[in-house]
Amino acid sequence: MRWDALFEDMEAQLAAVDRLDLESEIAERSRADVAGIELADRLRGSLGLRVAVHLASGAAFEGTLSHVGGESLLLNDQYHQVLIPFAAASRYQGLGRLAVSEPSSVRRKLGLASALRALARDRADVTVVLVGATAEAAGLSGVIDRVGRDYLDLAVTRPGEARRAANVSQIASVPFSSLGALRSVRGADHHQ
Repeated sequence: MRWDALFEDMEAQLAAVDRLDLESEIAERSRADVAGIELADRLRGSLGLRVAVHLASGAAFEGTLSHVGGESLLLNDQYHQVLIPFAAASRYQGLGRLAVSEPSSVRRKLGLASALRALARDRADVTVVLVGATAEAAGLSGVIDRVGRDYLDLAVTRPGEARRAANVSQIASVPFSSLGALRSVRGADHHQ
Protein backbone atom coordinates (compact mmCIF):
# COMPACT_ATOMS: atom_id res chain seq x y z
CA MET A 1 0.00 0.00 0.00
CA ARG A 2 2.83 2.34 0.76
CA TRP A 3 4.35 1.67 -2.66
CA ASP A 4 1.02 2.41 -4.34
CA ALA A 5 0.85 5.84 -2.71
CA LEU A 6 4.46 6.57 -3.69
CA PHE A 7 3.84 5.61 -7.33
CA GLU A 8 0.59 7.61 -7.47
CA ASP A 9 2.41 10.62 -6.04
CA MET A 10 5.23 10.24 -8.61
CA GLU A 11 2.69 9.89 -11.44
CA ALA A 12 0.87 13.02 -10.25
CA GLN A 13 4.17 14.94 -10.16
CA LEU A 14 5.11 13.77 -13.66
CA ALA A 15 1.65 14.69 -14.96
CA ALA A 16 2.02 18.15 -13.42
CA VAL A 17 5.47 18.58 -15.03
CA ASP A 18 4.10 17.41 -18.39
CA ARG A 19 1.20 19.86 -18.07
CA LEU A 20 3.59 22.73 -17.21
CA ASP A 21 5.86 21.77 -20.13
CA LEU A 22 2.87 21.77 -22.49
CA GLU A 23 1.62 25.13 -21.18
CA SER A 24 5.14 26.57 -21.51
CA GLU A 25 5.44 25.27 -25.08
CA ILE A 26 2.05 26.75 -25.99
CA ALA A 27 3.03 30.11 -24.48
CA GLU A 28 6.37 30.08 -26.33
CA ARG A 29 4.70 29.25 -29.65
CA SER A 30 2.16 32.00 -29.05
CA ARG A 31 4.97 34.53 -28.41
CA ALA A 32 6.74 33.37 -31.57
CA ASP A 33 3.50 33.74 -33.58
CA VAL A 34 2.96 37.28 -32.27
CA ALA A 35 6.59 38.18 -33.00
CA GLY A 36 5.96 37.53 -36.70
CA ILE A 37 2.92 39.84 -36.95
CA GLU A 38 3.44 43.23 -38.56
CA LEU A 39 1.50 46.31 -37.48
CA ALA A 40 -0.08 46.60 -40.95
CA ASP A 41 -1.51 43.09 -40.47
CA ARG A 42 -3.05 44.16 -37.14
CA LEU A 43 -4.46 47.25 -38.82
CA ARG A 44 -6.01 45.12 -41.62
CA GLY A 45 -7.47 42.86 -38.94
CA SER A 46 -9.12 45.95 -37.43
CA LEU A 47 -10.89 47.15 -40.61
CA GLY A 48 -14.36 48.38 -39.74
CA LEU A 49 -13.45 49.13 -36.11
CA ARG A 50 -13.44 52.60 -34.57
CA VAL A 51 -9.82 53.45 -33.83
CA ALA A 52 -7.78 56.47 -32.78
CA VAL A 53 -4.43 57.35 -34.31
CA HIS A 54 -2.15 59.64 -32.32
CA LEU A 55 0.66 61.59 -33.95
CA ALA A 56 3.88 62.52 -32.12
CA SER A 57 2.78 66.18 -32.13
CA GLY A 58 -0.23 65.38 -29.96
CA ALA A 59 -2.75 65.60 -32.79
CA ALA A 60 -5.16 62.65 -32.82
CA PHE A 61 -7.69 61.41 -35.34
CA GLU A 62 -10.52 59.03 -34.59
CA GLY A 63 -12.80 57.20 -36.98
CA THR A 64 -13.72 53.94 -38.59
CA LEU A 65 -10.71 52.24 -40.14
CA SER A 66 -11.79 51.78 -43.75
CA HIS A 67 -8.58 51.04 -45.68
CA VAL A 68 -5.04 49.89 -44.98
CA GLY A 69 -2.49 50.31 -47.74
CA GLY A 70 1.19 49.56 -47.98
CA GLU A 71 2.26 52.77 -46.20
CA SER A 72 -0.88 54.46 -44.94
CA LEU A 73 -4.37 53.99 -43.56
CA LEU A 74 -7.70 55.72 -44.05
CA LEU A 75 -10.11 56.70 -41.27
CA ASN A 76 -13.70 57.79 -41.89
CA ASP A 77 -15.61 60.00 -39.49
CA GLN A 78 -19.00 61.57 -40.04
CA TYR A 79 -17.72 64.42 -42.22
CA HIS A 80 -14.13 63.65 -43.22
CA GLN A 81 -11.74 61.01 -44.45
CA VAL A 82 -8.24 61.14 -43.02
CA LEU A 83 -5.24 59.55 -44.73
CA ILE A 84 -2.42 58.90 -42.25
CA PRO A 85 1.01 57.59 -43.20
CA PHE A 86 2.16 54.77 -40.91
CA ALA A 87 5.39 56.72 -40.30
CA ALA A 88 3.46 59.66 -38.79
CA ALA A 89 1.62 57.61 -36.15
CA SER A 90 3.10 57.36 -32.67
CA ARG A 91 0.38 55.10 -31.26
CA TYR A 92 -3.00 53.53 -31.96
CA GLN A 93 -6.02 52.85 -29.75
CA GLY A 94 -8.82 50.42 -30.40
CA LEU A 95 -7.07 47.85 -32.59
CA GLY A 96 -8.52 44.36 -32.48
CA ARG A 97 -6.40 41.29 -31.77
CA LEU A 98 -6.93 39.80 -35.22
CA ALA A 99 -4.10 40.06 -37.77
CA VAL A 100 -4.73 39.72 -41.51
CA SER A 101 -1.90 39.60 -44.03
CA GLU A 102 -2.28 41.32 -47.39
CA PRO A 103 -2.78 38.58 -49.99
CA SER A 104 -2.46 40.91 -52.99
CA SER A 105 1.10 41.69 -54.07
CA VAL A 106 -0.31 44.57 -56.14
CA ARG A 107 -1.96 46.18 -53.11
CA ARG A 108 1.20 45.65 -51.05
CA LYS A 109 3.12 47.72 -53.62
CA LEU A 110 0.63 50.60 -53.69
CA GLY A 111 2.17 53.15 -51.40
CA LEU A 112 1.43 56.60 -50.11
CA ALA A 113 2.31 58.22 -53.44
CA SER A 114 -0.39 56.17 -55.21
CA ALA A 115 -3.07 57.40 -52.80
CA LEU A 116 -1.88 61.00 -53.12
CA ARG A 117 -1.86 60.78 -56.93
CA ALA A 118 -5.50 59.65 -56.83
CA LEU A 119 -6.36 62.71 -54.72
CA ALA A 120 -4.47 64.95 -57.14
CA ARG A 121 -6.26 63.39 -60.12
CA ASP A 122 -9.65 63.96 -58.44
CA ARG A 123 -8.69 67.58 -57.54
CA ALA A 124 -9.92 66.90 -54.01
CA ASP A 125 -9.88 69.75 -51.50
CA VAL A 126 -7.59 68.64 -48.69
CA THR A 127 -6.07 69.86 -45.47
CA VAL A 128 -2.49 68.79 -44.90
CA VAL A 129 -1.48 68.38 -41.26
CA LEU A 130 2.29 68.46 -40.86
CA VAL A 131 4.14 66.07 -38.54
CA GLY A 132 5.16 68.82 -36.08
CA ALA A 133 1.76 70.55 -36.03
CA THR A 134 -0.15 70.67 -32.77
CA ALA A 135 -3.66 69.30 -32.40
CA GLU A 136 -5.03 72.86 -32.66
CA ALA A 137 -3.19 73.75 -35.88
CA ALA A 138 -5.52 74.00 -38.85
CA GLY A 139 -2.98 72.78 -41.41
CA LEU A 140 -2.55 73.83 -45.02
CA SER A 141 -5.70 73.79 -47.15
CA GLY A 142 -5.70 73.38 -50.89
CA VAL A 143 -5.49 70.96 -53.79
CA ILE A 144 -2.62 68.61 -54.58
CA ASP A 145 -1.10 69.75 -57.89
CA ARG A 146 1.67 67.16 -58.27
CA VAL A 147 3.06 64.15 -56.49
CA GLY A 148 6.72 63.28 -56.83
CA ARG A 149 8.56 60.25 -55.53
CA ASP A 150 8.85 61.58 -51.98
CA TYR A 151 6.94 64.89 -51.92
CA LEU A 152 3.72 66.58 -52.96
CA ASP A 153 3.04 70.08 -54.26
CA LEU A 154 -0.01 71.66 -52.64
CA ALA A 155 -1.71 74.68 -54.20
CA VAL A 156 -2.60 76.48 -50.96
CA THR A 157 -5.98 78.23 -50.86
CA ARG A 158 -8.29 79.39 -48.10
CA PRO A 159 -10.50 76.56 -46.83
CA GLY A 160 -13.40 75.97 -49.22
CA GLU A 161 -11.97 78.11 -52.05
CA ALA A 162 -11.74 76.57 -55.50
CA ARG A 163 -8.30 75.93 -56.94
CA ARG A 164 -8.03 78.85 -59.34
CA ALA A 165 -4.85 80.78 -60.05
CA ALA A 166 -6.25 83.90 -58.34
CA ASN A 167 -7.05 81.93 -55.16
CA VAL A 168 -3.67 80.21 -54.77
CA SER A 169 -1.54 81.97 -52.16
CA GLN A 170 1.46 79.66 -52.60
CA ILE A 171 2.62 76.29 -53.83
CA ALA A 172 3.89 74.36 -50.81
CA SER A 173 6.19 71.42 -51.49
CA VAL A 174 5.69 68.96 -48.64
CA PRO A 175 8.09 66.03 -48.16
CA PHE A 176 6.30 62.77 -47.35
CA SER A 177 8.42 62.60 -44.18
CA SER A 178 6.66 65.79 -42.97
CA LEU A 179 3.15 64.57 -43.78
CA GLY A 180 1.27 63.87 -40.55
CA ALA A 181 -2.20 63.45 -42.03
CA LEU A 182 -4.29 64.52 -44.96
CA ARG A 183 -7.96 65.28 -44.34
CA SER A 184 -10.67 65.66 -46.97
CA VAL A 185 -14.42 66.15 -46.87
CA ARG A 186 -16.34 62.89 -47.23
CA GLY A 187 -18.82 62.35 -49.98
CA ALA A 188 -19.11 64.24 -53.24
CA ASP A 189 -17.00 62.65 -55.97
CA HIS A 190 -13.79 62.25 -53.99
CA HIS A 191 -12.35 58.75 -53.79
CA GLN A 192 -9.62 58.10 -51.29
